[in-house]
Amino acid sequence: MTDFTLSKGADGVAVVTWDVPGRPLNVLTLDSLRELDEAVAEALADEAVKGIVITSGKADFAAGMDLKVLASMKEAGGESPAASVFDGIMQMHHVLRRIERAGMDPKTLKGGKPVAAALPGTALGIGLEIPLACHRIFAAENPKAKIGLPEIQVGIFPGAGGTTRLVRKLGVMAAAPLLLEAKLNDPARAKSMGVIDEVVADPLEAAKAWVLQATEADTVKPWDRKDYKMPGGAPYHPAGFMTFTGASAMINGRTAGAYPAPKALLKAVYEGALVPFDTALRIEARHFTSVLLNPSSSAMIRSLFINKGALEKGANRPEAPDQSVRKLGVIGAGMMGAGIAYVAANAGIEVVLIDADAASAERGKAHAEGILDKGIKRRKVTEEKKAEVLGRITPGADYAQLAGCDLVVEAVFEDPAVKAEVTAKVLAAVGEDCIFATNTSTLPITELAKASDRPGDFIGIHFFSPVDKMMLVEIIKGEATGDRAVAKALDFVRQIRKTPIVVNDARFFYANRCIIPYINEGIRMVAEGIAPALIENAAKQAGMPVGPLQLVDETSIDLGVKIAKATRAALGEAYPDEAVDEVLFAMAERGRLGRKAGAGFYAYDDKGQRIGLWDELERAYPRAAEQPELAEVRDRLLYVQALEAVRAFEAGVLTDIREGDVGAILGWGFAPWSGGPFSWLDILGAGAAVERASALEAAHGARFAVPDLLRDLAEGGGSFYGRWGGGEAAQAA
Repeated sequence: MTDFTLSKGADGVAVVTWDVPGRPLNVLTLDSLRELDEAVAEALADEAVKGIVITSGKADFAAGMDLKVLASMKEAGGESPAASVFDGIMQMHHVLRRIERAGMDPKTLKGGKPVAAALPGTALGIGLEIPLACHRIFAAENPKAKIGLPEIQVGIFPGAGGTTRLVRKLGVMAAAPLLLEAKLNDPARAKSMGVIDEVVADPLEAAKAWVLQATEADTVKPWDRKDYKMPGGAPYHPAGFMTFTGASAMINGRTAGAYPAPKALLKAVYEGALVPFDTALRIEARHFTSVLLNPSSSAMIRSLFINKGALEKGANRPEAPDQSVRKLGVIGAGMMGAGIAYVAANAGIEVVLIDADAASAERGKAHAEGILDKGIKRRKVTEEKKAEVLGRITPGADYAQLAGCDLVVEAVFEDPAVKAEVTAKVLAAVGEDCIFATNTSTLPITELAKASDRPGDFIGIHFFSPVDKMMLVEIIKGEATGDRAVAKALDFVRQIRKTPIVVNDARFFYANRCIIPYINEGIRMVAEGIAPALIENAAKQAGMPVGPLQLVDETSIDLGVKIAKATRAALGEAYPDEAVDEVLFAMAERGRLGRKAGAGFYAYDDKGQRIGLWDELERAYPRAAEQPELAEVRDRLLYVQALEAVRAFEAGVLTDIREGDVGAILGWGFAPWSGGPFSWLDILGAGAAVERASALEAAHGARFAVPDLLRDLAEGGGSFYGRWGGGEAAQAA
């Protein structure tokens, strides 16, 4: 055995220890599952063993299952992947059921040995499903530990009994946040919710003591008893009926039906609640298999687990010595600069925050204090942690304070002249080993780098707002940017625990290049007389987190006006969006500048909360007599983004489709159920995508023209991930 080892104490307690060699966190594979089963079986068969404790040899219990195992299950099935997956899942159920029954006679419910779980730290996914099969769960007094079931975030649901056991333990209502929202809790909160049983200083010793004094009754789970009743009521109970009705409405309200996993989970819970426990496990396995074989699930796992993890580990990092940031300079203490200063200080980096005057810099530091205060109210931050983080931020107005910085991020006004002035001041104050980064969402990096006498050490780092919440960071290479600058940016993003993508310099880079067409398409449809509610709801049913009109309100309409004017000046006669500009400029003239002004495409109350679409919008842009089908609106909104992503890859702005998919989901929320624009096109098939895009081009214009790269894939019968899934760049002009 390597992952699980068994030791038997003289006291009669057998300890099964999970400790995967060479990995910082335990993850479960099929081989280690067999090891667990063998260890438990041996302990149960030994008459000298009075009870069993399952624990970890690491600081945490487990990070979950190695999701590559699920892919291997499908592949092993050949022409029958469903049968292979179902059998693999049922194998997990058999192992956990052996733990749960622990040698008990299922007819008399007697003869079982107590099994406890001792969790030293974080327990996620299968790392919680195994403890849920034990008779009692002990967790360490570790406020940093996270306990929960995050599977829904990558397009699946807890399929190793976690769904069935948690619902039977807590009831549907109490289990819903853990199952459907992937809520992770510290041990104290998990205990108060009833997920675990005890929070103690030494969970291993407490678990040993418990199994030695446990009675035979303690070894029988409630759902194995004949008198078991589900907390909150089963579906046929009046209270349970109302719960399931509400759960169905909640899921459809939050997902608009775009995600298969939540619906399948609810089916598994509903159907499982009507039958005995072992049958419920088979139902759970059946629905889990259905979800796993859905292309959406595969795409989400690939993008949000495998590819995201690879990028965070430096999949596209150039060869260079470690470039971890020791001291960071941030120029500009507005919302963006203050946010950058906060995330860096929170990650343990010393920060110098510079603004035009000391008072402005202090206000930037106060922004960080405000974030920390919110964390204190939510009991996620201590006063000691707050003092520690704020102690790392030194505000000021003197550029000489930047001495010793090895990375400086400029986050001043989006004006090339202002940025050039700041660049010169910074370079005069720092050493030659300092990398200079500009935070910009639109200005070309190559042009901005002309203000530096060291363009090889000049790079773009595009943060998304709000910085403390948005996980994506877009790193932009100018024409002269060197490998050390790229490595420095990537190592910095790793330090602040965000996900990077690296792109080449071009107008709007990658994220804004794709999201602006989405916003513009929504505005263009308003000008066409398409009902605003139809536009917004079609976007949500497509899986977008917010509709294009809400998004432009959030980012501000006057910003859209500025971008439109700058783009028109740059493109001249090639500029395509006059209809969009007419709407944007008219809204701005009315003073409807978006949420910040309390008026935009939406109306807002005195507290800035949306109360609905602006009721005068259809008067300003009368509804057309004939409205398009919802599918037509949905396709326009998705294709206009996906085709632009292909063009970015074709042009070499993107060099890795993995970055294109991960960046699209994390940066602007491109239909996460699809795995990103390239995954979505692969799900559709290149041939079908070309056919639909051609129809949209004929009906709506050249913005839906099929890129040559996509047409080539269709003609060759290929796919994006089939050809470039390993990170190879497109060899196209």
